[in-house]
Amino acid sequence: MTRYIGGRLLQALMVLWGAYTTAYLILYLLPGDPLSIMLNASGVDVDSLSPADLARARSFYGLDRGMLAQYFTRLWAALHGDFGNSLNANVSVWSLISARLPQTLALGGLAIAFSLIFGIGFAWVASYVTWLPLKSVLNRLPSLGFSIPIFWLGLVLIEIFAFRLGWFPSTGNDGFASLVLPAATLSVPSMAVYAQVLIRGLNETWREPFIATAWAKGLTRAEIQRRHVFRNAILPVLTLVGMQIGHTVSGAVIIETLFARAGVGRLVQESVLRQDIPVVLAVVVLSATVFVVINLSIDLLYSLLDPRVARAPRVT
Repeated sequence: MTRYIGGRLLQALMVLWGAYTTAYLILYLLPGDPLSIMLNASGVDVDSLSPADLARARSFYGLDRGMLAQYFTRLWAALHGDFGNSLNANVSVWSLISARLPQTLALGGLAIAFSLIFGIGFAWVASYVTWLPLKSVLNRLPSLGFSIPIFWLGLVLIEIFAFRLGWFPSTGNDGFASLVLPAATLSVPSMAVYAQVLIRGLNETWREPFIATAWAKGLTRAEIQRRHVFRNAILPVLTLVGMQIGHTVSGAVIIETLFARAGVGRLVQESVLRQDIPVVLAVVVLSATVFVVINLSIDLLYSLLDPRVARAPRVT
C-alpha cells in the first residue's frame, strides 16, 4: 500500500510539472510581444517610447532574458508559491485569482452537484424501469447529453428560461439565481457520462447470479436495487468524478464567458488574449493541482474500497 501511494504521489508531481511546462511553452510561442500587448492594453502608445524606455520596461518585467532562463526563474518562484505580478494589471497574480475564485468555486460546485444528483438519479430510474420501450429510450438518452455543444445548450437555456420565461438572469454574478443556468449548462456533459456508465453497470449487475438469491429471499425490486445492485455498480463512477471535475474546470472558461460571469475562467480568457503569462501559468497550476488532488484522493479511496487495486501488479 505504501508503494502504491508513493507511486501515485510521484505521478501527481509529474503531472503538475508537465502542465506548467506545457502552458509555459504554448504561451511563449504565441505570436506577438507580451510587453507591447501589455502596454497597449494599459493605454500606453508603444511607438512613443524610446528604445531605452522599452529596454528598461522589458528588464523590469524579466522579459529581456531567454526562454529557458525565464522558465527556470518562474518555475523556481512557482515552487515557492510566487507567481509574481500580472503584466497587465500590475498587481499580485494571487490577488486577481482570489478575487474571482469564489465565483468559479460556486459555479463548479453547483455544476458537480447537479451532475451527480441528476446523473445518478436518471441512471437509477432507467435501471429500475421494466417496460422495455421506455427502458430502451432512457438507456439511449445520455448519449445525447454529451454530444450537445455546451455553448449552444447555454444559448438555448438563456433563450427559454431567461428571455421567454424570465425565471433566471441571463448574465452576471447576482446571487444564487444567476448560478442556476450556467451550472445547469456546465453539468450536462458530466451528468450524461455518469448516467451512461452507471446504467451499464446497473444493468449488468441485475444479470449477476446473486440477484436470483436476493429474489429467493423475498426482497422487493427496490430493496435489491438499493442493497445489492447500486452498491456494486457505483464504484466506476468514483473514477469518473475525478476525470469530469477536470472537464468542469476547463468548461468554466466557456461558460463564464457565455454568461458574462467574473470568474477565474473568464480571467484566463482575458489573460490569454493579453498574453499575461504569469496569470495564465498560475491558473493552470491551480487547476492542475485541484485536478490531481481530487483524482489522487479518489484513487486512494478506490484502493480502500477495492484492495485488489493496490495489490495489482504493474504492467511494464
